[in-house]
Amino acid sequence: GEKRFSPTQGGYRYASELVEGIRSYQGSAGYQRKREMSGDSDGRYFCIGVGAYPEKHFEAPNIETDIANLKKKVDAGADYIITQMFFDNKIFYDFVERCRKAGINVPIIPGLKPLSTARQVALLPESFSIDIPLELTQEISKAGDDRKAIYEIGTRWCAMQCKDLIANGVPAVHFYTMGKTDNIVSILKECF
Repeated sequence: GEKRFSPTQGGYRYASELVEGIRSYQGSAGYQRKREMSGDSDGRYFCIGVGAYPEKHFEAPNIETDIANLKKKVDAGADYIITQMFFDNKIFYDFVERCRKAGINVPIIPGLKPLSTARQVALLPESFSIDIPLELTQEISKAGDDRKAIYEIGTRWCAMQCKDLIANGVPAVHFYTMGKTDNIVSILKECF
């Protein structure tokens, strides 16, 4: 129920420290024995993905500081990045460009979530510090109380985002389902 992360005493304060701890474990004698027993020859038992915020983490004072902290996670050993949800692909493309200029060269996987209720227009920005484009909020507003129409608007918008991202060469797409999959299945059928 905490709004902000509080590290436990002796625990990791930042994700970069956790990534570094995992990577150092891979150099340990116990890890090497497990690797040899499993027949894993590339020296890695698993890979590490980290989160990123195209619109910046709510605790970061600015996007530059947030990207510098992301670079620390990558430099500590992260293999790929999955972003927080966003609803405007331009934000993602700008973010990737900034990351590349900062020397972050691992795959950056966009995180998408189709809106499925009118309530999410207020709830998601408040909970995740993200923007929802005016065009999308206006469409949902016009739908009024028509839940089916709102669900279809959100699904259509997300499919449009997904198609554009794929056309622009993203390495993969991550979907935030929030435990609901019907809209995701529709998007997958349309995009793949």
